[in-house]
Amino acid sequence: MKKLLQINPVIRESTSTGKIMREIGQTAISAGWESYIAYSRARDGVPPHSSKLVPVGSRLDLFFHFLATRLFDAHGLASRRATRKLIARIREIDPDIIQIHNIHGYFLNYPLLCEYLSRCGKPVVWTVHDCWLYTGHCYHYASAGCDRWQTACHDCPCQRNFPASYLLDRSRRNFQLKKKLFSAIPQLTLVVVSDWMKRELSRSFLSGVDCRTIHNGIDTTVFFPKGGRASSIYYLAVASIWLPEKGLGDLAALSALLAPDEKLVVVGKMSRSERRSLPKGVVTLERTADVDSLVTLYSGATALVNPTWQDNYPTVNLEAIACGTPVVTYRTGGSVESIVPETGRIVEQGDVKGLYAALQEIRQQDRGAWRRACREYALRHFEKSFAFGQYIQLYESLL
Repeated sequence: MKKLLQINPVIRESTSTGKIMREIGQTAISAGWESYIAYSRARDGVPPHSSKLVPVGSRLDLFFHFLATRLFDAHGLASRRATRKLIARIREIDPDIIQIHNIHGYFLNYPLLCEYLSRCGKPVVWTVHDCWLYTGHCYHYASAGCDRWQTACHDCPCQRNFPASYLLDRSRRNFQLKKKLFSAIPQLTLVVVSDWMKRELSRSFLSGVDCRTIHNGIDTTVFFPKGGRASSIYYLAVASIWLPEKGLGDLAALSALLAPDEKLVVVGKMSRSERRSLPKGVVTLERTADVDSLVTLYSGATALVNPTWQDNYPTVNLEAIACGTPVVTYRTGGSVESIVPETGRIVEQGDVKGLYAALQEIRQQDRGAWRRACREYALRHFEKSFAFGQYIQLYESLL
């Protein structure tokens, strides 16, 4: 039986990469593969899973990696002991394919891992979920308007952003180290989840590496139109964590434009001060009770509003559309790649009045027509068996 080993810091389904990794594992198992997943034990414990789990590191490892990152801009350069143990475990498993999602997350030492990958003789598939792979520090640079990663990072404008460093800026050294190590993996195939990311990679030091686009998929039997139209008009905004670049300030400005019979519902983690910054009429939920509750919110909303300033291929867009709800988003990265006239509207970044105008256009049109069009599009383009089945085809082609 062929074996797949995936690597990512988080495994829980409340995170997009954890959900994607779980779906790929289940798809591989259905195709007759044996599936293993390596992840940070300190962040996710040992949750039930259909794949065989390989917990990595401890809370102490995570703590010292966190300190190394915050003080010395050494993200991915600590956790040596945990990484050696993982490499020993990989040798025992002897996977046919090693697939990396993220290795930034305070749990792995990438020089040690790359040293192993460069000589293990196994195909490596690296799914690029954000920009950390080819920058000297940041996981995304769009909101900072930075293009230094195209030549050589230095004087990082995102030093205080994740993975934040408060003492040193070693972005130049990090960039050169990543360029040397990642470019030396001989059997490396990059997978991007948006065409936008593919264009960005073509301008990076990884431009010569084989790169494929596989858009993310979702379970359309879980995300589907549920119930009838809500009795009130509300616009929904969803994020795992409401970072500034997700557009929380734009949502606050948007709420001031809403009519008395409209409301804004914001789901996701935010700080107490961020919650207080929103007008009183905004309904906030840190999280939903379960996926079914989220599906109900998606299905009842007039539209999902996604004012993100930097994004790759947001899963929330797919989930809303699969639930029959159109999306209004900024022209940002890969966020626009799930939006066609039948599934929503695209607005220029920062145009809050444009967001509201697009929401009004959607509100005034037939809700049933939107629901049918969105659902049909989701079934054709987002179904997980189609999306994640492409990974199995890729694995087979590499063996």
